Amino acid sequence: MSPSTPTPASALHRTVRWVALLNLAYFGVEFAVALAIGSVSLFADSIDFLEDTSVNLLIFLALDWSLRARARVGMALAGILLLPALALLWALWQKLHVPVPPAAVPLSLTGLGALVVNLACALMLARYRHHAGSLTRAAFLSARNDAYANVAIIVAGGLTAWTASVWPDVVVGLGIAAMNADAAREVWEAAREEHREAQA
Repeated sequence: MSPSTPTPASALHRTVRWVALLNLAYFGVEFAVALAIGSVSLFADSIDFLEDTSVNLLIFLALDWSLRARARVGMALAGILLLPALALLWALWQKLHVPVPPAAVPLSLTGLGALVVNLACALMLARYRHHAGSLTRAAFLSARNDAYANVAIIVAGGLTAWTASVWPDVVVGLGIAAMNADAAREVWEAAREEHREAQA
């Protein structure tokens, strides 16, 4: 390998740095729109973008650590993946007190933008999802699940326009929380396996 050819580790460092920056940038966009139109699903998804930023920054810092240290970080990431679900409970409580449906067009357009960002991140991370165990698995699962969630947000925008109901937005928000809980479980199991390997 020539000195100018990047190693797999350096390429992964560069990838997770870009993914972290993309997630942080779109967090700001989605959070602002969520507050402006009162959307539970966009609020939950924006917090998820912030969580993805944290996950990828932790990966960037921990890639050169030992297997045992990476396993511990993986367990911490499993907890981080649950944060959007907790944020959603607060947003849902607020929405049920003021059950006004969000504006449908901004909801769908913002969901479409989020889909583009998450598909780009998932494609960048796909080649590394088995590298460094639970760390990159956490990042890949987050991007993949978020892409599914964004499709649901776009559909929720259409249903909101059709029904003038608050419930499509609320149901999608709950679905986003459920997907993040499942991703947290998978990352926890992968981190536990790494921890057992490190002890052996």
